[in-house]
Amino acid sequence: MKFWLLKSEPDVYSWNDLKKEKNLKTSWEGIRNYQARNFIRDEMHPGDLAFFYHSNIKPAAIVGIVEIVSKPCVDHFAFEKEHRYFDPKSNPQNPVWYMVDVKAHQEFQEPITIDRIKTIPELEQMVLLNNSRLSVQPVKEDEWKIILSLAPTKSI
Repeated sequence: MKFWLLKSEPDVYSWNDLKKEKNLKTSWEGIRNYQARNFIRDEMHPGDLAFFYHSNIKPAAIVGIVEIVSKPCVDHFAFEKEHRYFDPKSNPQNPVWYMVDVKAHQEFQEPITIDRIKTIPELEQMVLLNNSRLSVQPVKEDEWKIILSLAPTKSI
């Protein structure tokens, strides 16, 4: 099992939006960064867990945990001209972008803010603190455990 952090701006798609989905599940589509795409396409597997991170707000924070519940597949929204994630360079014969399905797994009773994460010396090498723009990023197992210890979670 691998661990991840998935970023979403809450005004685009929030943790509360995910909790309203049928079966608490959605596609994690629209990734348009090659490194993030490679993580999805080449390294994500069903059963992996990811922190759900609200970005581009004050304070940015981890608010929950999702489970990866599908194998990576082609992001078909890239082919739909009227969709906001349309990419004219991608086509079904030569797809560029990939996505996975995620399901809400647990919710933090209190968000774990980026400011709090920055205060923990053991997390100073975390991708979140060193490549803040990457929307899909790996989390090391020891980092995962430290963050889980910061706040209790609750079932959804």
